[in-house]
Amino acid sequence: MNRRELIHKTLGATALAATAGVTANQIRGLRVPHRAPAKSTVAVLKCDSYTRCLSVVRDGLRLVRPAVEGKRVLLKPNLVEYSPLAPINTHPHLIAATVEVCLAMGAASVVVGEGPGHIRDTELLLDESGLGKELRDVGRIEFVDLNFDAVRRVPPATNATGLKELWLPESILGADIVVSMPKIKTHHWAGVTLSLKNLFGAMPGSIYGWPKNVLHWEGIENSIVELASSVPVQLVIADGIVAMEGNGPLHGRPKALGCLVFANDPVAADATCSRLMGIDPLRVKHLAMATPLGNISQSRIQEVGDQVSEIAQPFDLIPSFTRLRPLVE
Repeated sequence: MNRRELIHKTLGATALAATAGVTANQIRGLRVPHRAPAKSTVAVLKCDSYTRCLSVVRDGLRLVRPAVEGKRVLLKPNLVEYSPLAPINTHPHLIAATVEVCLAMGAASVVVGEGPGHIRDTELLLDESGLGKELRDVGRIEFVDLNFDAVRRVPPATNATGLKELWLPESILGADIVVSMPKIKTHHWAGVTLSLKNLFGAMPGSIYGWPKNVLHWEGIENSIVELASSVPVQLVIADGIVAMEGNGPLHGRPKALGCLVFANDPVAADATCSRLMGIDPLRVKHLAMATPLGNISQSRIQEVGDQVSEIAQPFDLIPSFTRLRPLVE
């Protein structure tokens, strides 16, 4: 072993030890239910324009094969606030296309539900973002403001937070299939915001505040893991056509990733999206903590569609998260 190899190995071991130490501190004593399937399916499909959403969503759902026939489906997009300059929200064309495809596949009903974290005037946000018009055009699809939906008390599934109870929207609990539809973005506190972090919007602001302050007080990573364990999600459709890098989730820059990601396992979806962003998923704290819930290892993910390696691009990260990048051999 020469000096360069020795330095590389030493630095790599130090970095991994640091990551392992953080993860161990997060996981020690943490109780998370084991739900990871033997194999998860993730489909990554190239899509360079929102005008192509309908055909690509149709292809993606054929590959992942969700059992939507006869089921009540709730789509949970990422709808935070609107800016004409930043790709903050799941694109309304993608949401409308998913509604159409689910209905064509025989879904009994499809509703869209979100509890925006920053804007309390949801009607204004629906209008500004264009989502309201899209849902009217596709057939007057119901939108449920999860911030003010009727709620039901549910015991926490983990000990990740100090919360003794969770109040979940009836629309979430009454759905047969919940579809998390995040925008692929970096995040200035969580590193990435994908299908698991998207669940913050499932929690009613009328109880948890704006921007879901109670969950922030419990620790973002801890709350993400609690929600991932307690809120049922059966399908993920992630918007990576135009993603966001840098100081996300609101003030980052557009990133033309040019793909949609479909998955039957939210953890596997987020692990794959992280790899598309040039990020090691095991270095993302909440993903490392959530490993009992789903599959992170590529050996346990059946990747179908286009090759991740052909689409992946390194996303710009703020300095405090450059440690999320995988070690370069």
